[in-house]
Amino acid sequence: MPRHIAAAALAAFLFAPIAIRAQNKAIDFNPQMPFSDGFVAGNTLYVAGQQGPDDKGKVTGTTIEFQTERAIAAIQHVVEKAGFKMTDLVNVTVYVTDLNDVPKMNEVYKRLMPNPKPARATVKVAGLIGDAKIEISAIAVKQ
Repeated sequence: MPRHIAAAALAAFLFAPIAIRAQNKAIDFNPQMPFSDGFVAGNTLYVAGQQGPDDKGKVTGTTIEFQTERAIAAIQHVVEKAGFKMTDLVNVTVYVTDLNDVPKMNEVYKRLMPNPKPARATVKVAGLIGDAKIEISAIAVKQ
């Protein structure tokens, strides 16, 4: 094997792990928190569950429509901060504490999420932190 090809192959072998790691980055990481709001791995963004608090950080006393709107806005913030677009979303998981809220949540969701809508699962849970009615997580892939 010619020397320049061998050197290139060795460099690719040695530096490939660095290039792969360089693509990974946390979005909105706060050292006081046990998670990041998002994490980019290659061309994929994983958005942590986002709730919809009011301007004082509280969800109690707010409606499912308000919380859904705010949760989607929080998702959009993470998506855009990571350099992705809302149309890059491919999968969303919606956690709700009351299945009776799903129709109202769907009205807001359909209005705010871009077409084509990403694949979605909606799951009823026993409870969410802060007594939230909804939490939404998402996965986006850059094309």
